[in-house]
Amino acid sequence: MSITTVNRRARQRGWVGAGAVGALVLALTTGVATQAQAAGTLPPPNAQALGASIAGLPNAQLTSAVVLVDGDNGRWSGTSGSGDLATGRPVAADGRFRIGSISKVFTATVVLQLAAEHRVDLDGTIQQYLPGALPASYPPITVRQLLNHTSGLPTGGDLGGDDGSAQWFVEHKDESWTPQQVVAEAGTHPMQFQPGTAQQYNGLNYYLAGLLIERVTGHSYAQEVTARILRPLGLHHTSVPAADDTRLPHPTAHAYLTVTRPDGSTEHADVTDQSPWPWAEGGMISSAPDLDHFLTALLHGRLLPPTQQAELFSVPDVPNFQNPNCDIGLTAGRACFSTGLMRFSPTAGVVLWGKTGSRPGYSSGIFATQDADRDLVYSLTPTSRDGASFAAQYKIASAAFDLGGH
Repeated sequence: MSITTVNRRARQRGWVGAGAVGALVLALTTGVATQAQAAGTLPPPNAQALGASIAGLPNAQLTSAVVLVDGDNGRWSGTSGSGDLATGRPVAADGRFRIGSISKVFTATVVLQLAAEHRVDLDGTIQQYLPGALPASYPPITVRQLLNHTSGLPTGGDLGGDDGSAQWFVEHKDESWTPQQVVAEAGTHPMQFQPGTAQQYNGLNYYLAGLLIERVTGHSYAQEVTARILRPLGLHHTSVPAADDTRLPHPTAHAYLTVTRPDGSTEHADVTDQSPWPWAEGGMISSAPDLDHFLTALLHGRLLPPTQQAELFSVPDVPNFQNPNCDIGLTAGRACFSTGLMRFSPTAGVVLWGKTGSRPGYSSGIFATQDADRDLVYSLTPTSRDGASFAAQYKIASAAFDLGGH
């Protein structure tokens, strides 16, 4: 295991906008207020507990872990396991990994910036912005309902015949589908519920959000994310890969799935290189330091003005519909997603905001207190397509946020 503990660097505050919105940025940065609470509410990171939370790797379920805890009271970075089972190289704490659905936070941020520029109306319908993309029989669905997963849209289909097995993915990991194909296939299924009446986490919402960005701006999703977030924040290890670019440069660790050979024995199949076709829904790559910087900037109001910043913490008061992420903690059974983030309240007085993400071979998460007094980034490499278990992820979060026995 490798561990580094350093003092907290000073954090800058104030909106950082894209060059494309220069004049608007100057107008909106004036008077931007963060929702910071008093600093120093958490003790320094507990190095012993954090180290223990990722000890014992590799094992049958996980081959590696990268954890970064940052905040006003200190910074802790640690790794565990193997970066490459073939060579035995160590895990790279500053390496890149596939962030899966954490990509949605970038997507939501861009849409909220467009709302701040009055180029997108969150209460306008996606049918107005993308005519013909959805079946005419579907009811009106607002942009806000897409972003907070209350759209009621069908949850997906059967692109490529994926049976959910590790073997299928190993054989098809380089294949890709366009956002238009994803939306069209989903449109062959009925709505799950009337928009706004419940919350069901659904990747289709963010394929449509990505298409919305491209329609409104006339630029690619990758161009907008780069110009508005990556370049201003200096996130040099974060990118939106092209759909046919299967490479993962300088990975934290190689990713493996356990598959069964014809003779009944098992082997680890390397799936580090794979298609990033989930795109605005889950195709980005990044690093722990970059995600730490992004989350801090977002929570400190550097990317959004106050009105849109408030959307990040506005969770609709509706029932949860078939989403296990919202069936944990004090608010179990109710919605837990805002416009881009997930609210996690494991115990009274503790509210964390962030997002998890997964792609085959990678499970990651970013979480923080609302004032970013303490934030956590982690990346794990599970050997099952089910991803890393909740218990493994909660053990890290418990150590990072001093949750004790909760």
